[in-house]
Amino acid sequence: MPNVMIRRKESGELLFYVAKKDMEETIATVERDSESEWGGEVELTDGSRWYIDPISPPPSFPTTLRFKKA
Repeated sequence: MPNVMIRRKESGELLFYVAKKDMEETIATVERDSESEWGGEVELTDGSRWYIDPISPPPSFPTTLRFKKA
């Protein structure tokens, strides 16, 4: 379960960064993205899928969270 840094780009999109893999991708979809919770399955623009248990209330970005491969 790698630590993933998530930050918001100027365009509003979320950027998903795994330092140990030097991997940086834009988040395409988030299973749960509302004012009350954020998380679940996250799909990146490269097609890979990651998972985090939903967080309530949603985190403020930038933040570092622990994800696992879905």
